[in-house]
Amino acid sequence: MTNIDAKAPVCVTGASGYIAGWIVRYLLEEGYTVHATVRDPSKQSSVGHLQAIAEAQPGTLKLFASDLNQPGSFDEAVQGCQVVMHTASPFVLSGYDDAEAALVRPAVDGTRNVLEAVNRCADVQRVVLTSSVAGIYGDSADIRNTENGVFTEADWNTTSSVDHNPYQYSKVAAERVAWEICKAQSRWDMVTINPAMVLGPSLTNASQSASIDLLRQLADGRLRDGVPRLSMGIVDVREVARAHLLAAFTPDAEGRYILCSASRTMLRMATTLKSRFRDGYRFPKRELPKPLVWLFGPMKGPVTRRFISRNAGYDVRFDNSRSRALGVEYRTPEDTLVEHFQQIVDDGQIRSRKAA
Repeated sequence: MTNIDAKAPVCVTGASGYIAGWIVRYLLEEGYTVHATVRDPSKQSSVGHLQAIAEAQPGTLKLFASDLNQPGSFDEAVQGCQVVMHTASPFVLSGYDDAEAALVRPAVDGTRNVLEAVNRCADVQRVVLTSSVAGIYGDSADIRNTENGVFTEADWNTTSSVDHNPYQYSKVAAERVAWEICKAQSRWDMVTINPAMVLGPSLTNASQSASIDLLRQLADGRLRDGVPRLSMGIVDVREVARAHLLAAFTPDAEGRYILCSASRTMLRMATTLKSRFRDGYRFPKRELPKPLVWLFGPMKGPVTRRFISRNAGYDVRFDNSRSRALGVEYRTPEDTLVEHFQQIVDDGQIRSRKAA
């Protein structure tokens, strides 16, 4: 049982990020002092929205310059904090030559640097780590190795590597290092949040995420000829943020928590959006045969035949009972999808052919 002093500040790393922004907002709404780490506190495009939120809420925002790659960079930010929420992580899905240097090493070393700062700060009692279902599984085909055809917190991604699904590998590698560091001491405990594909409105139109790019692809015609049968879990960003607060301030919270509302295929997602945004967008209307995707998929984007073989055609399911017991209440994926798509339309990140 870990009881946190509500008057103590809370450190949130990577505070300008998509998920972290909502975490900061909810903490400020509840009156907490937030030690928010960002690369450059003077960069208004990154922190302006956080400052605007703070001005309207009872809590207090304090910005700290920190760099995942610099040992000691988080020491000042964690001082006085009983809870550290580590959300910062490199987000690079393409455009690199060395996955180890671009993804894995920064994720692992960054996590180590934050937790070493925690070890040096006697105040910290709990760490909440933002991990991913990428820590649970690497390929959809891994569902065949589960006991009941459903992924649980007991599962670990053992199929990703630097050469195959390197982003997923960076997430599981960072989480494993975090647990190793946690178990090597006894002063503070740790809870991990393992969300599926995170969708939902962003607090800034400067946000970059895989979910935004997926929604663009579904609507702008790149996938108009059809989509592979790819299944993925979906969760609303606001539920992920709330889960961090629940994990931090629930005394008996422990271990890993999968965050997932439900799973949907790409076609079902496109059909949901088409039913609401009928005109002006080129949503796919069919699923492509797996052999066709396997043959031509690598020619159209950064996807390998191994990925297609191990992911297309497999439906994934997640057991979210632990997160529900923690207190997470889920929106439907459809509500999240529609609200998120409406935001990127309003922000001008995608335009219909009617508006062009």
